[in-house]
Amino acid sequence: MAEENFFERVYTIARQIPYGKVTSYGAIAKALGTARSARMVGWAMNACHDMDDIPAHRVVNRKGLLTGKHHFDGTNLMQQLLESEGIKVVNHQIIDFEKHFWQPEIEL
Repeated sequence: MAEENFFERVYTIARQIPYGKVTSYGAIAKALGTARSARMVGWAMNACHDMDDIPAHRVVNRKGLLTGKHHFDGTNLMQQLLESEGIKVVNHQIIDFEKHFWQPEIEL
């Protein structure tokens, strides 16, 4: 039961990531007050791919790498979704990561 509650809290934050912005698993964990639970945030994001209202493509690792890309249908869907929002990706890495980074702990 606690795990479901944690996942829902992750999704509440993920739904608020603005178009054209990205955040990290760790930033979501920190915003939830559970800074050491970035991996659990990743598990939550992996579990949400059938939920159309959660922009999982906007959650990347702390260095801007598309580490969750293999969980998306198609070969480059995560990258294509980000690029459609104006975010440039080269070699699975977001270019100008700091410019596109959204900090939920500060923004919410």
